[in-house]
Amino acid sequence: MRETPDIRETSDVRETPGLRETPDIRETSDVRETPGLRETPDIRETSDVRETPGLRETPDVRDRRDLDVLLRRFYGAAFADPLIGPFFTRIAGTDLEVHLPRIADFWERALFRTADYGRDAFAPHAALHEARPLTAAHFGRWVQLWHAAVDGLHRGPLAERAKAQGERIALAMMRRLAGPGAATGGTGGGFVPLAALELRSVA
Repeated sequence: MRETPDIRETSDVRETPGLRETPDIRETSDVRETPGLRETPDIRETSDVRETPGLRETPDVRDRRDLDVLLRRFYGAAFADPLIGPFFTRIAGTDLEVHLPRIADFWERALFRTADYGRDAFAPHAALHEARPLTAAHFGRWVQLWHAAVDGLHRGPLAERAKAQGERIALAMMRRLAGPGAATGGTGGGFVPLAALELRSVA
């Protein structure tokens, strides 16, 4: 009979066949990736944020350049509109390239107080009204298209101011042309022209 070594004193521990020592998960750094899975970054730590398809940031109206784009978009639709387009194209014979810088001065002054606009905005509309009466339906269509053009490009306080200012201008013009008691209801019961719907979505 021979002395059996104390298990606490011997270091000669032989591996049981078929088994091997399992490393402590806290001490090993050899972590293998499970096939088909990969580490997901913490959403608070990653800066690789991708834009959701179909969505984009819509800025407020910021400067004269934004106004130029907005006004060209609006008047392009207004000239083509079957209700108010003839006032621009046939009656007034408006040259858009001449008209745009002038009207941009007006809106730059109205929104930013940075441009000098000294023209009489009422006189051209009075001349149009003399040639063919402007009604609530005409001014209503103008407002519809203006709202749609602004909404299609901009969101923010200045965009809202532009839309509100457009409504005030339309009402003031119509009442000055047709008198304080002029009907403002128009016709069509809320009809929105196709051009307005198209302007609400930016390509």
